[in-house]
Amino acid sequence: MAEPIVMRDIEYATVDGHRLLLDLYQPEGVKNSPLIVWVHGGAWRGGSKKSVPILELVNSGYTIASVDYRLSPVARFPAQVYDIKAAIRFLRAKSAEYEYDTEQIAIAGSSAGGHLVALVGVTNGNAELEGEVGRHLDQSSSVQAIVDYYGPINFLTILPQSTPHGLGVRVPALQLLLGSQPEENPPLAKLASPVIHVDKSDPPLLLFHGDQDPQVPINQSHELHGKYKELGLPIQFHVIHGGAHGGKEFYDAQRLKLIEEFLKSL
Repeated sequence: MAEPIVMRDIEYATVDGHRLLLDLYQPEGVKNSPLIVWVHGGAWRGGSKKSVPILELVNSGYTIASVDYRLSPVARFPAQVYDIKAAIRFLRAKSAEYEYDTEQIAIAGSSAGGHLVALVGVTNGNAELEGEVGRHLDQSSSVQAIVDYYGPINFLTILPQSTPHGLGVRVPALQLLLGSQPEENPPLAKLASPVIHVDKSDPPLLLFHGDQDPQVPINQSHELHGKYKELGLPIQFHVIHGGAHGGKEFYDAQRLKLIEEFLKSL
């Protein structure tokens, strides 16, 4: 892999003294490259923008912006969505300066990041989840494609679908994120559930999920897949047979090629 041009710790907003940062990876010698916004996982309470398993796509001519967001010990939902939408507005405002293309922004992420990218993607123009973070409120936070790796999709069904191991991870994670369990605050759980927001205006979606995932049941992705199919929206769903919750097989050359083909088909 050739070395990308890397710009780290670009501040895209500040909230209550908390600096929100992103890292930019760009292919050398390519102007107006298509932009992918990457959102890391970590049960909403951990993880970092430093982890970018799709980085190889820079070699295929893509710019990748890996964003940090306020984690659940710092701020409850929907702060995470507000932050990511602020990052997208910032990236649009700075497109001429950094020389990438923002006409067709794709957003991608894994696990908790998969949940967030799906939610950001299917709430284009949703005032309740827009927020007022950052200085570029005149810019659009809409995205034109979603790549969701094994993200939670429906907070009202995930716990009943989960294994004991999954419950051990998900129950405390949701408590931190929402400040309650989903059944204790159904309106908030619905607001945080991508599948609830899907409508005919939503962008094309690419899903990856392992059929042996012990943390996020594959039925979560089946729910989103079913909703997209019901509305006749463009969707591709790739099941990793024998796949657990992440691993190298999700980000190998074969799967990255699927992302490239998906994005080129838009």
